[in-house]
Amino acid sequence: MLLAERGPLMKLFRPLAAVAISVVLIATPALAQRTPAAAPTGNAAESHDLAAPDAAPTGTVDASPLGISTNPSIGSISVVHMFMGADWIVKTDMILLLVASLWSWTIIFNKWLALGTLRRRATKFEKVFWSGQSLDELYQQFSNRADHPMAAVFVSALREWRRAFEGGTPREALVQGIKDRIDKAMSVTIMREADGLERSLGFLATVGSVAPFIGLFGTVWGIMNSFSAIAARHDTTLAVVAPGIAEALFATAMGLLAAIPAVIFYNRFVNEIGRYNTRLDAFADEFSAILSRQLDEKTRRWLKR
Repeated sequence: MLLAERGPLMKLFRPLAAVAISVVLIATPALAQRTPAAAPTGNAAESHDLAAPDAAPTGTVDASPLGISTNPSIGSISVVHMFMGADWIVKTDMILLLVASLWSWTIIFNKWLALGTLRRRATKFEKVFWSGQSLDELYQQFSNRADHPMAAVFVSALREWRRAFEGGTPREALVQGIKDRIDKAMSVTIMREADGLERSLGFLATVGSVAPFIGLFGTVWGIMNSFSAIAARHDTTLAVVAPGIAEALFATAMGLLAAIPAVIFYNRFVNEIGRYNTRLDAFADEFSAILSRQLDEKTRRWLKR
């Protein structure tokens, strides 16, 4: 009975299936040849160059009024280039430091030669003084040409000694006053000679303490100008930044070059002058003892008469 019912249905389904298959076979080639709707069918798209951004400058900005070279080059950095490219205030700073350095070296060489000459002359004078030559002969020899401090101390003491005996042998009550006047004369001479030796050392001390700050001022001013030029050029590459920073730092370098020798030789000269003054004080004490002893002997001989 089931087979009897399926027979008419199968007969009806077969023609419908055949029609469906035929429609599919006909539609498939048409779909394969059809152009996709998403693809453009017009002319090829044209390409155009993008315009430069509005924020980026396309020309060259003149930064020379700011004290920075408009065409810096790392390979061209030199002392002359850094000086010529610096701001006028930085140039003034550099010139001031250069003059201070040259004057400091002039003082250093002069003081070095002067102290060496004084040491040699003092050694020669001490040899003559302790050789046994009479004091009157030494006075006649150095009274008109006391060309170094030790000879000046000797002449001042013996001059005061001779003045005490101009009216004859002094009385015993005046002896102590004569000794004091001789000591005072030598002390004043030592102070005067020491002041002459220390002359110009104050300039070395000033350069040693102030020159680094003068150079630092030039550096700060130069860096300010460099940053202003960088802002004007809208460029922070090394070729733009390096020359301006180098010019600024060169001022600090010049300050150190002026200060370091000044400090070194100031300390050296102060120590040498201190030792020389000690040598003068020792000679003055020894000479005062000699004159005091002779004065006592002369006074005793005068009292025995």
